[in-house]
Amino acid sequence: MKKLALIIAVILISSAVSAQEKATVYMTTDITPEALVGIYEALGVKAEGNVAVKISTGEPGGHNFLQPALIGKLVKHVNGTIVECNTAYGGKRATFEQHWQTVRDHGFLDIAKVDLMDEEGEFSIPVKDSTHIKCDIVGTHMKNYDFMVNLAHFKGHTMGGFGGVLKNQSIGVASANGKANIHTAGRTQKTSGMWGGRVNQDFFLESMASAAQAVHDYFKAKKGIIYINVMNNLSVDCDCDSHPHDPEMKDIGILASTDPVALDQACIDLVFNYPSKEGDNAAALIERINSRHGVHTVEHAEKIGLGTRQYNLVKLK
Repeated sequence: MKKLALIIAVILISSAVSAQEKATVYMTTDITPEALVGIYEALGVKAEGNVAVKISTGEPGGHNFLQPALIGKLVKHVNGTIVECNTAYGGKRATFEQHWQTVRDHGFLDIAKVDLMDEEGEFSIPVKDSTHIKCDIVGTHMKNYDFMVNLAHFKGHTMGGFGGVLKNQSIGVASANGKANIHTAGRTQKTSGMWGGRVNQDFFLESMASAAQAVHDYFKAKKGIIYINVMNNLSVDCDCDSHPHDPEMKDIGILASTDPVALDQACIDLVFNYPSKEGDNAAALIERINSRHGVHTVEHAEKIGLGTRQYNLVKLK
């Protein structure tokens, strides 16, 4: 608790921007079903209408994804439907038959309704930043929802450096073809051509930010969207990895905001300012983020107006 208090103090002192220009990010060090509901309520934004709760269902073989026992109370509290889309890289979530089996095996049908949003097709939503991608391709079932709870597991990622709420609603919300569109920075919208040539890393990261903005704007035009990052099982690998590396650092907590850029930046700062010691070391995750230039995703998201990297971190009791 003391080391986290020190981290929070450092983060707050380091910013010279006035409080009026900062986003608010809430944090609790408790990682429990009750804490998830509590941090949702702290945001002061009521999930209304038909509510989508976007998570990762986790690649079979992996074990770090957000567990049904942790998230079930929040999903029920907002009367939500867990939503996902198929993957574009193969594995056991690339077909609907296999993905539904994964959903069952991982226990998500035991806690809520689940919707694979691209099961009946896809459609395009506009992007403000069309530098690389000209649209964002998502599942047609997204039209059925009025509000989104972006419930992400913050951790490392093989290609993006880290995965938080920005990744969860860009690559995560995109259909399989939409994922190809983002991963190739607009070169192709078909999974068949997804791996045919190297893509500039920053272009990929910028495409993620652009797609995240498209989803944000889509739900802001309806009833709204909120963001939650759970900072547990902090592996360098994503939940899309069937054999993720074991975490080398301890769990940190749960953070939430109405600003996705501020939220991911706050989580990055907590990792980069982590008081590492033997047996509890953030070095591997920091290296993963730096080696992929992962911070550029939040830099570009701020540049295109999705949010701000400046924030006040408010710790909940």
